[in-house]
Amino acid sequence: MELREIEEIVKSKLSEKRYKHSLAVMQRCVELAKIYDVDEPKAAMVGLAHDVAKEMDKETCTQILKENNVELDKIELENFALWHAKVGAIICKNVFGFSQDMVQAVENHTLGKRKMDLLSKILFVADATGLDRNWDDLEYARKLSEVSLDDTIIYIIDINIKDNIAKKRQIHPESIMLRNELLSEKNLL
Repeated sequence: MELREIEEIVKSKLSEKRYKHSLAVMQRCVELAKIYDVDEPKAAMVGLAHDVAKEMDKETCTQILKENNVELDKIELENFALWHAKVGAIICKNVFGFSQDMVQAVENHTLGKRKMDLLSKILFVADATGLDRNWDDLEYARKLSEVSLDDTIIYIIDINIKDNIAKKRQIHPESIMLRNELLSEKNLL
């Protein structure tokens, strides 16, 4: 499916604010793809489509997950806000015809995952550093992302962990394992 067609579908499923976020993430994905020599059309498509399921209701998400034999872990089951990554990945595969690496990028954009490829890392970082975002040290994170995706991911996860602790929310172990993996790799260099 072409970018224009994906954009029409994404726009029809999202509020104006979420659609603008998707456009900002798409733009950031392309910027990072240029820096890291990743296929720019693929980066644009995953950036645009990453939140396609973000505003779906729980019943619809449950049905899509069930039809595709996708199970959620205990923490995901208790945090509906996490479901959109897996549901979005299914939509990207079944409706948009995304390749496996693109599907994985969409699935990994919220929690991250160990052994992420460059496309997944780009989407993870772009989602947090798009032009529509506004948080302390955002400019630092944007500059860091142009030098090291891994260091930026560690930085973003650290901020998310602190935020979740402050709000007394669960922290998914996949994010912690990704952080630990990247730190171990960094220490081996």
